Amino acid sequence: MTTWITVCDTCKHDDWNAETQPQTDGELLAEAVEKAANGADGVKTRRVSCLMGCSHSCNIAIQAPGKLAYTLGKFDSSEDAAMGIVEYASKHAASDTGQVPFREWPKAIKGHFITRHPPLPDSE
Repeated sequence: MTTWITVCDTCKHDDWNAETQPQTDGELLAEAVEKAANGADGVKTRRVSCLMGCSHSCNIAIQAPGKLAYTLGKFDSSEDAAMGIVEYASKHAASDTGQVPFREWPKAIKGHFITRHPPLPDSE
């Protein structure tokens, strides 16, 4: 089953300046995550404009049908952050429930969890 990494491409850190940095921090993070996810088994990426977590920028969501979903934030746009996000998403994809044991979390994502959402019910 595919796990999606959704990256907010409109996120901006408090010190963002359009004159000195033409791309938003979210766009830079999205590029890094897309590069890191290239060829990752069971992981796809997408961009959205605004995950409404502005006080926690830069934000991403980890989601798959029938599994726990997570919102993470407070990332920079580094290669290390992107690699940690993709590594976690790969473990999420391999998990039946979406839960990844803490001991398996990449260092780069520890301290970045904002919310966890239970899967939606199968039907009404």
